[in-house]
Amino acid sequence: MSMSLPPPWLRRLVVLGMGYTGTRFVQRLRALGVDCVGTTRTPDPSDASRRRFEGGTPVDAVLLAALANADAILGSMPPEANGDPALPLLADALASNDRLRWLGYLSSTGVYADRQGGIVDASSVADGNDDAARSRLRAEAQWQALAHRRGIACGVFRLAGIYGPGRNALRQLADGEARHLVKPGLVFNRIHVEDACDALIASLWHTRTPDAIYLLADGLPAPPQDVLAFAADLSGLPLPPAEPYDAARASPARQRFYGASKRIDPRQTQEALHWHPRHADYRQGLEALWQVGEGRGASV
Repeated sequence: MSMSLPPPWLRRLVVLGMGYTGTRFVQRLRALGVDCVGTTRTPDPSDASRRRFEGGTPVDAVLLAALANADAILGSMPPEANGDPALPLLADALASNDRLRWLGYLSSTGVYADRQGGIVDASSVADGNDDAARSRLRAEAQWQALAHRRGIACGVFRLAGIYGPGRNALRQLADGEARHLVKPGLVFNRIHVEDACDALIASLWHTRTPDAIYLLADGLPAPPQDVLAFAADLSGLPLPPAEPYDAARASPARQRFYGASKRIDPRQTQEALHWHPRHADYRQGLEALWQVGEGRGASV
């Protein structure tokens, strides 16, 4: 059996939060014959399977019916202070579903505090103490609690920095949006979006418990300036002048990325899921993106 294919029991999937990774996952599974419905804040009138949904808004009948008949549900909405904004509004629809076999939740390696370049693995304590980390951890626990109540499998996926088509250093250089920020000692991992989708499909086969934790990361933690320099060398595009990272002037999102230096060890996840990323590090990932036109003015 190919782990690149979904298991035969998966016929209907709901993705709560069609962001970058959720959208790619739906595209993959639809191409393999799975009926998928997803939620978004900005629905596409030409695609009835993309349902508008935000926390605090009514849930439409199509989405409720999809939830009541889903074999698997992936949560990918940004958490709020109280955790996942979707779950309280969907409780009734999920309660009537007797088909449900798998839950997944896309979290972040940001739930781990700064390690000053040290290693994080599957045995590490999720000790992030900022608001974003606490919200993520609360949402993770809510998904696991739901899986425990239902007696089904649940995988929490703590993702490193996600890149792929349209979101990578080659594109940033080509669009003139790259910043060559340098913070001494900073390293972190990344994960190509297609590798993340491969891991999600592998979880559909291999996750058996309601509290599985997976670290989705490549095998080469690196400073962001190294990634940018490699992209510039690969593409021939000019490398912007280096500038020191200034936390006081950085956006909250950039502060989270630059505020914690750690090296993710994904080997236990790879073993548990029988999964190995196709792009072992950012260099292989960027080379693959360059081959399909990223950074050359082509839209992928």
